[in-house]
Amino acid sequence: MYLTKEVKEQIFAKHGGKAENTGSAEGQIALFTFRINHLTEHLKRNRHDYNTERSLVKLVGKRRSLLDYLKKTEINRYREIIKELGIRK
Repeated sequence: MYLTKEVKEQIFAKHGGKAENTGSAEGQIALFTFRINHLTEHLKRNRHDYNTERSLVKLVGKRRSLLDYLKKTEINRYREIIKELGIRK
């Protein structure tokens, strides 16, 4: 399994403040980004895996909505997370 409990805790500790802070927008965006990167690599190897492609599109949409929320509420946190994760836009 590519996403273990320890990896999740590291992601949330780095981006969410604490490992227990799993509800923060930054932590969730970072987790979605990790998963999106993994699925993108998978689809490069398996071009005809359409179920994974659909899952990837749904994840990108979820991340986009969280980024839009963060941009609307606190622009500084939005800019920080975009810069930290290297997400375009």
